[in-house]
Amino acid sequence: MPSQRFAPPSEVPGLAARRIAADIVDGVLHKHRTLDDQLDGSGAHPGLKTLADRDRALMRRLVATVLRRLGTLGHVLSRLLDKGIPSEAPRAQSALLIGAAQILWMDVPDHAAVDLSVRLVQSDRRAARYAGLVNAVLRRCAREGQALVEEVATQSLDLPPWLLARWRAHYGEATARDMALALGHEPSLDLTVKSDAEQWASRLHGETLPTGTVRMLLHGSVTMLPGFAEGQWWVQDAAAALPARLFGDIKGKSIADLCAAPGGKTAQLAHAGAHVTAIDRSPARVARLRENLARLSLQAETVVADAAEWAGPAEGFDGILIDAPCTSTGTIRRHPDVAWLRQESDIAALTALQQRLLRKSVSLLKPGGTLVYCTCSLEPEEGEQAIATLLAAEPALRRVPIEASEVSGLSEIITAEGDLRTLPSHLPNADPKLGGLDGFFAARLVKS
Repeated sequence: MPSQRFAPPSEVPGLAARRIAADIVDGVLHKHRTLDDQLDGSGAHPGLKTLADRDRALMRRLVATVLRRLGTLGHVLSRLLDKGIPSEAPRAQSALLIGAAQILWMDVPDHAAVDLSVRLVQSDRRAARYAGLVNAVLRRCAREGQALVEEVATQSLDLPPWLLARWRAHYGEATARDMALALGHEPSLDLTVKSDAEQWASRLHGETLPTGTVRMLLHGSVTMLPGFAEGQWWVQDAAAALPARLFGDIKGKSIADLCAAPGGKTAQLAHAGAHVTAIDRSPARVARLRENLARLSLQAETVVADAAEWAGPAEGFDGILIDAPCTSTGTIRRHPDVAWLRQESDIAALTALQQRLLRKSVSLLKPGGTLVYCTCSLEPEEGEQAIATLLAAEPALRRVPIEASEVSGLSEIITAEGDLRTLPSHLPNADPKLGGLDGFFAARLVKS
């Protein structure tokens, strides 16, 4: 062992980032806390503010790689351990996962990955006795791990079995496999720009997607990129940017954005000239939405309320956008914790809430008004079936099919019924990091 094995963290570059990564992985896997909760806001890890930008980026990549490859990591480590990962010492488990993730998928020298993982367990009272085990297992991983990964490369181990089974049943074996493969790659950064996408793509060393989104690989902090402080763009997955476009020309029209935070769609609607009322039940999320609008120099009325209970103005709205709470299984490429925090049993409660929001929105909509319903879920109950249920119950509504020309000619994202359905495997690219979309569903309905 190195002589400075008990050196303070400040003397060991990269150890603080790995310790915080281990805490956050432990938070997801053992305390069922979301990444968003642990990385932002009042519940954020207290150590984050001490990290330099470079270490913060490393920490995020460590966490995301472990969660994105969790099933494969479990297979590799189970083959290298006689008795499985020690369950009574979570830090030993986290250190093994983080060390193996670096060896197998990250550009980190093997010796550094091993050494820093050993230091991680040495600094934890319950795990310290496993330092020798961690050292031996990760050294074996450096020699044998890649072959163990190849053994299971076609098995889609990095999704919970219940979710993979659902996708196979609904989308077919081949598409489910393509989706699982797409989720294995670190995603790009997508930006919705106010104007001149080509110019911003050039300035940011990115590319312009057919939909007008600027896509780039992020190196460093988003807030340091050109145009951020000036409010020239906002971060928004290319698929998430599509539903707000389905209203057509909304200049001067009144639009309610239900469940609006963090505000990407609110910003789109306001930028298009609508009079927007943005409703969200979380005061903290509405505060974040207001901050985002202020940076972008965009105006919207904001309301803290449960949209399903909100009375709304007597005259109603010309348009309503519902980005409904859902299982968020379409966002796993950007939020890999979702795969391991969600359960199949969550779907029923969420579909009930979605129906409440849909029925409420019908009462808030003027005759002739347009309702756009969307979810970032790949589960049919939260998309196609939700709309079928609503149409059966509300004879005043009719579907207005989406045309390929409204989504930049991407006919593959339009369903047979005329709804929008994007998949993680859509928009492939020779560089997998520049391909893919979040999984989104959207339907457009008009009130007669």
